[in-house]
Amino acid sequence: MNNSLPRLFELPEKVRYFFAAFLLVLTIGVSIGLVYVNRTTAMTADGTTEHYAGSTLGDELDIPDKYPKEIEGMLLTTHTHLISFSFIFFFLGAFFYMNSIVTNGWKTFLMIEPFVSVLGTFGSIWGIRYYSPSFSIVTLVFGILTYLSFYLIVAVCLYDLLLKKD
Repeated sequence: MNNSLPRLFELPEKVRYFFAAFLLVLTIGVSIGLVYVNRTTAMTADGTTEHYAGSTLGDELDIPDKYPKEIEGMLLTTHTHLISFSFIFFFLGAFFYMNSIVTNGWKTFLMIEPFVSVLGTFGSIWGIRYYSPSFSIVTLVFGILTYLSFYLIVAVCLYDLLLKKD
């Protein structure tokens, strides 16, 4: 890959620290989001189904623990997450493009894959809500891929920024 930009470890020290600080704060924010997902879904297929499609009732007198998400809530969740994750992975991809560790096809794959995973994650919640609880497996798989990509890209960039020497 013809990389006309400087590699991360070649940047001036102050710029490397600035980028590293951004990546650390971004990672804290994304990790807090992951804690929220754990609290609301227990990171299980059943918890994810209940979060979007509501609780299953045993009989007519039961009061559900969780109600199905209204379309407004679904739209808000999808809208905000698609936009925010697009920006997150756009900036991460720009940093990752300048890394000196992962190259060629893997670099391209890891720059594009998170966008596919985000679409899969937030598209499949609509499947959970309006079609079948089975879509919760799709949500979990794409969600795992999203976060694995995020943490891998950040780790590579931080290593290149802070630890790699000429």
